[in-house]
Amino acid sequence: MTCENRTRITEFVLLGFTNNPDMQVSLFVLFLAIYSVTLLGNFLIIAVTSVDQALQTPMYFFLRNLSLLEVCFTLVMVPKMLVDLVSTRKVISFVGCGTQMYFFFFFGSSECFLLSMMAYDRFVAICNPLRYSVIMNRSLCLCMAIGSWMSGVPVSMLQTAWMMALPFCGPNSVDHFFCDGPPVLKLVSEDTTTYEMQALASTLLFIMFPFSLILVSYTRIIGTILKMPSATGRQKAFSTCSSHLIVVSLFYGTASLTYLRPKSNQSPESKKLVSLSYTVITPMLNPIIYSLRNNEVKGAVKRTISRKVMKKLDAL
Repeated sequence: MTCENRTRITEFVLLGFTNNPDMQVSLFVLFLAIYSVTLLGNFLIIAVTSVDQALQTPMYFFLRNLSLLEVCFTLVMVPKMLVDLVSTRKVISFVGCGTQMYFFFFFGSSECFLLSMMAYDRFVAICNPLRYSVIMNRSLCLCMAIGSWMSGVPVSMLQTAWMMALPFCGPNSVDHFFCDGPPVLKLVSEDTTTYEMQALASTLLFIMFPFSLILVSYTRIIGTILKMPSATGRQKAFSTCSSHLIVVSLFYGTASLTYLRPKSNQSPESKKLVSLSYTVITPMLNPIIYSLRNNEVKGAVKRTISRKVMKKLDAL
């Protein structure tokens, strides 16, 4: 069915979490606190890994890119969600919805590939330690980072352009807190089987392919660690990977629950909660995980804070 005899919608209504005013205020305060911690933590990681000489290595170069990605990823959805929690008219324009969807796909896909690049970095560091500096040179790291960021362009352009070209001439209420693909697709006024097949293929490619690279890298890493004669060496080698493993588990676990589960198993409420975990909670936890489980980052944070304090004392 087309929109020839019907008016094509020009805006969407984001239903969000609840219509209870008291609950909305409570959620606003909670999410604002989480978002503030997210920005503070990720900007701290970016600043510390940029200025501290001890952290000028490929591992922290990729970590800096991950933190920047998390800031951009949350910027796409969280500010709009916060505004909607204190607004009576929770609408987003058709163009605004498409823009939000594009950058959501873009940064999400880019993060998948960046996490796989970080896994490769750990593979080289543990399995080829003597050649690490030669293999993971500055040029290769830069190419890997740029490739990770640009990997999100094809899928985001294809998914968004195709989605926004579909006929929207019926209901305009999106049962979500941002313009995600599945809830927006429900509003299309024609059969969407072809689009859904393409979307599933893209999801498998841009989620499972980099995840497969991560699995291969860690299979080799675990094999190498188990062959180490020293228990101290094994513990040290594993500690350099533990933070990345936790981040990968959080990101891919929640993304798989959202996009790879059968439709019959998904309710709007459960989808919102799972989406909330990887759009709001995980970006907040990532810098905390790397800070708490990495002595080099903790030491760099302490040195940076100490330098700032000393400069202020000298100024006085």
